[in-house]
Amino acid sequence: MRNSQNPDKILHIITVAFSISYFFGRQFSYLITKSGNEYHLGCSPSDNFFELATDLNYIPFSIPITREITPVKDILVIIAIYKYIRKNKITKVVGHTPKGGMLAMIASFLANVPNRIYFRHGLIYETSFGPKRFLLKNIEKVSGMLATDVVCVSKSIQKISERDKLNSAKKNIVLGLGTCNGVDTEEKYNPTSYDISDIKTLAEKLGISEGDFVVGFVGRLVKDKGVNELISAWDILKERFENIKLLLVGPLESRDPISKYAEERVLNDPSVIFTDFVLDASAYYSLMDIFVLPSYREGFPTVVLEASSMKIPVLVTRATGCEEAISEGVTGLFINHDPEDIASKIQFYLCNPNVARKHGENGRKFVCENFDQKKIWDLLNNDLEI
Repeated sequence: MRNSQNPDKILHIITVAFSISYFFGRQFSYLITKSGNEYHLGCSPSDNFFELATDLNYIPFSIPITREITPVKDILVIIAIYKYIRKNKITKVVGHTPKGGMLAMIASFLANVPNRIYFRHGLIYETSFGPKRFLLKNIEKVSGMLATDVVCVSKSIQKISERDKLNSAKKNIVLGLGTCNGVDTEEKYNPTSYDISDIKTLAEKLGISEGDFVVGFVGRLVKDKGVNELISAWDILKERFENIKLLLVGPLESRDPISKYAEERVLNDPSVIFTDFVLDASAYYSLMDIFVLPSYREGFPTVVLEASSMKIPVLVTRATGCEEAISEGVTGLFINHDPEDIASKIQFYLCNPNVARKHGENGRKFVCENFDQKKIWDLLNNDLEI
């Protein structure tokens, strides 16, 4: 039970600063007004990590945490987290992602922190094989065993967690209909928030003409996101239509890389617009007519909620977490991992603009009613007291 005279000191652990806007946004500022808690955030050092600290109301804790398994470095990180917990009298620890979560749960368990919360944002082992799958699955089990509560970001993740016995089912929690942080439907992902002249300027900068039909994707350009299939579908569509553009907002990554052919098309096809990494992708949604996510695995795809909140119809696979992010035939359509199917569903929206518009409008209503960030933050405050 929260003691109003002694607010909690809460330490969140993540691996990279890129996750901050998706996992937290202005969550800490909002929760401070509700609880008076003090928020610390541990992350690998970067300019963005320190720059965001004042604006987002967290105390930065720089630790050399890596996404790879590096035993010696990982032990040193556990020791560093342990010392930080003891020195700052941390009362609750919240770990995010498989690697950050495991190190946070081990350190906080050793430091006898009474409340240890693991956010299960996704299950990497779903698309892994052999020894790697065994290792990743057991990392999840370690985090689940040491945590006092496990927040599954979707009911799909909860179901798999229970099926694979990753931890006691009694520990599992889903916030509302899912997600970890919700979406800023009032400002950031509200189509009325953006000045038409600013969007026009951005379009001109990217080489998008007024009559272009824009298919959008936001995320890491990796195999697990279905980018190979999306590029193959694009090859089909280019033969059928003119004045179409594929807008890819996100970085190419060496981990789980896309095929050489797909990479060549991303970098050299004049109908493909590749932005590389951008710190804030929100304005780019205003350029899109359709949003596509042909993913093989997710926890809960926040980008789908962002697109829907911007009144964009969504095409998404039935991968873990994705099935809960749309209402089929109402806010979007499901696709298969098949270029022909992806191309045909894009073509459907392209040829039926009234349906596309209606699905976009329904999508914003769906997100506002179920995934507005303040509703999720209230659940964090009331259910988990973090």
